[in-house]
Amino acid sequence: MPSLVLLALVGLAAQLVDGALGMAYGVTSTTLLLAIGTNPAAASATVHLAEIGTTLASGVSHWRFGNVDWKVVLRVGVPGAIGAFAGATFLSNLSTESAGPIMSFLLLALGIYLLVRFTFAGLRTDRQGLPLRKRFLTPLGLVAGFVDATGGGGWGPVGTPALLASGRLEPRKVVGSIDTSEFLVALAASLGFLFALGSQDIDVTWVLALLIGGVIAAPAAAWLVRRVPGRVLGSAVGGVIVLTNTRTIIRSDWVGWKGTPQEGLTLAVLALVWVAAVVWSVRAYRADLAAGRADVAGHGPADEAPADRTPVAGPTA
Repeated sequence: MPSLVLLALVGLAAQLVDGALGMAYGVTSTTLLLAIGTNPAAASATVHLAEIGTTLASGVSHWRFGNVDWKVVLRVGVPGAIGAFAGATFLSNLSTESAGPIMSFLLLALGIYLLVRFTFAGLRTDRQGLPLRKRFLTPLGLVAGFVDATGGGGWGPVGTPALLASGRLEPRKVVGSIDTSEFLVALAASLGFLFALGSQDIDVTWVLALLIGGVIAAPAAAWLVRRVPGRVLGSAVGGVIVLTNTRTIIRSDWVGWKGTPQEGLTLAVLALVWVAAVVWSVRAYRADLAAGRADVAGHGPADEAPADRTPVAGPTA
């Protein structure tokens, strides 16, 4: 019973972060399952089965709060489902540990870009409202879906920063659309795992525990993303990506710092940098708000900064 309560709390916390930042549910939950000895395929299958319910609840919540662009959901979600099914089948038959650090380097570079971009330059508004094309969304969905299924998480870390970096969609709608489209990805990945593995390695009670925690947190997360300024949200997302993927890299065989003082020191320094970046973004947002240039909670065209106004680079003295 204590382990099930812990899983439910992990599901709640993971969904709260995922619903607010557009990522981290799969990574957080899968990490716990691997830590207690679950094999990678079964861990990913368990998480994706739980995500069928949590992403449905999250999608409904984001829809009710007006955080969803349905065109984006379909254009990225359908290819994402295809990629997820392929990734689940692949993982069930082959280990992908060697590919982890490579993908982490790519995500780390994108995370650094987002962290620097949103911290020092603010939210780009000159391209908001422009359409996101299929030639961008289709390959993004395929790659993100495949990574999500093989890594036990990755739909958000790949999809959210890519859409944020495009500058064409409000941050709240990036998060809401990615979370909503993840329902298709979770469903396809689960089917792939069930076809390849069967259900013998999946603990249904674990699935239910993660599901219950995630469903409870979904409405609160959808509300939270409406209250977080777009500039601050971008810095927060960038920091999550940098920390998560740096940890993966330094624990890989390429670096071999797992459990060493170097690992703790590196992550501690990055955490301090992340906190400082978020504080800087909050102060800069308040300065913009006082000057009438800030995006009010980063939501809605009427609330966005005018495209011909240059955002404040940093907090005023």
